[in-house]
Amino acid sequence: MAETKDKLPAGAPQQEREVAAWNPFENLRREVERLFEDFDGGFFRSPRRSMFDLPAWRSATAWPKSPAVDVTETDKAFEITAELPGLDEKNVEVKFADGVLTIKGEKQEDKEEKQKDYYLRERSYGSFQRSFQIPDGVDTDKIEANFKNGVLTVALPKTTEAQKAAKTIAVKAA
Repeated sequence: MAETKDKLPAGAPQQEREVAAWNPFENLRREVERLFEDFDGGFFRSPRRSMFDLPAWRSATAWPKSPAVDVTETDKAFEITAELPGLDEKNVEVKFADGVLTIKGEKQEDKEEKQKDYYLRERSYGSFQRSFQIPDGVDTDKIEANFKNGVLTVALPKTTEAQKAAKTIAVKAA
């Protein structure tokens, strides 16, 4: 690894040059601060989240506060797809009330390991909730939710009136 040295102007006071020479951890501190600044704002697609929001030392229990969700629209329906790794369908709840679709989930893990010279017990818990304002034109009686391989798919079919093709209006030169 290449070694970097701070350069001070020749006219800098003797005391400043001595402090820079006797502070070998200054570059390390700056690099660590830069590393955390790089993670701030882009971690798990969530703005203003730092590394300290999740236990990075235990990747098995790292659970973002809200899962990644894709919302798509076709001619006949809207579709919400949420990635929920490690969850079962019994730990996921989908509700629709007052024009709002809410997806809730909860993950609990209890691990116990007994060996001759140690005993280890770890518990972890994480939950999330995402809500979506449902647009007009959705047939709320036909909303369906399917869960397969850690992926939740919620289908929101459009009413027949909403499925009518939009009229294209020709633009004329003035």
